[in-house]
Amino acid sequence: MTAKPMIVAGIMSGTSADGVDVALVRIAPGRARGGVGRPTLTLLAHEGFPYPATLRRAVLAAMNATSTSTAELARLNWRLGLAYAEAVSATLKRHGVKLDLIGCHGQTLYHQARGAAYAGQSFACTWQAGEVAPLAALGIPVVSNFRPADMLAGGQGAPLVPLLDYVLFADAKRGRVLQNIGGIANLTAIPAGAAAGAVVAFDTGPGNMVMDALALQLFKKPFDRNGALAARGQVIAPVLAAEMRGEYFGLKPPRTAGREQFGREYATKFLAACQKRSSRPEDALATATALAAESIAQGYSRFVHRKMKGAAVDYIVSGGGAHNATLMAMLAQRLEPLGCELATSTEFGLPAEAKEAAAFALLAWQTWHRLPGNVPAATGAARPAILGQVMYV
Repeated sequence: MTAKPMIVAGIMSGTSADGVDVALVRIAPGRARGGVGRPTLTLLAHEGFPYPATLRRAVLAAMNATSTSTAELARLNWRLGLAYAEAVSATLKRHGVKLDLIGCHGQTLYHQARGAAYAGQSFACTWQAGEVAPLAALGIPVVSNFRPADMLAGGQGAPLVPLLDYVLFADAKRGRVLQNIGGIANLTAIPAGAAAGAVVAFDTGPGNMVMDALALQLFKKPFDRNGALAARGQVIAPVLAAEMRGEYFGLKPPRTAGREQFGREYATKFLAACQKRSSRPEDALATATALAAESIAQGYSRFVHRKMKGAAVDYIVSGGGAHNATLMAMLAQRLEPLGCELATSTEFGLPAEAKEAAAFALLAWQTWHRLPGNVPAATGAARPAILGQVMYV
């Protein structure tokens, strides 16, 4: 199939479960000898749509739930699909764009990256909920369910954003690290002049997930706006040190995390550990913020720093965490001594909150043209894979 320019809507709803991001992207094929080169992307518009409170509660209750009902999951799957269709419709109405394609990540309810025994077999599995039929009913084909093809190729199904990171940010002279901080934090490291196969990418650990859980429980707020509450607290150093000795932080890449590792149960234990040392809720939130910063910095120093070979490094942050001034200050304190210049993706022309949605627009474009969308060096897959399933109009 000959690759062609298209206008694609990317839809992302992340592990923070706070809402839906939509990015409208014009994607055109690049030119290269013997095939398609790196495509070019132009962000046309982006919009964010918070989940209604009742829907967010339903999503959080279903994530990593120990028990639920078939009816509850079926209803949630359809309700999410309706929310995605409403978000795309509203975005198109505001910006007057005619779409060729939609890429929908879905809402991850469960992600098991490594094999585990079930019903007589051991296997990895994943589930991104959100019925895509309401999207296709808009008269636009939809690509969804991106992760399984990578997992069947031996990968962990994540991270999938590295393709966008490489396409947009690879540089001949400067090393680039793309750090997304959503519910989970993940990085993509691109050494100066590197080919896609030299990319390093993995989930560093919790991003906003633990912070959000503590903000809700301690302050009745969905998140710590701008890190203002954490800024009033003191980091509880013994708790931070103990958490950083946890099993996940000792794993080598490729590795991926979710609410299975850092969700409700983890946040409850983390808060209990903090409260044994301090009665001040601000201290617990400051420690959760430091946990995100320290795990990001440790991931970079252990697995990336030497691969940059002394080149100047732009450390580019996106996602909700980019708006947390306290977290960004903690990151600067840890990363700048390692030669990193901290910035946000907004400073590089891509709004921080639009990046992951734009990534799934690109992945949908790749799938439509029967081109692989995973980066095996990032996911651990044995081979490149065409990702996703297509629902036609």
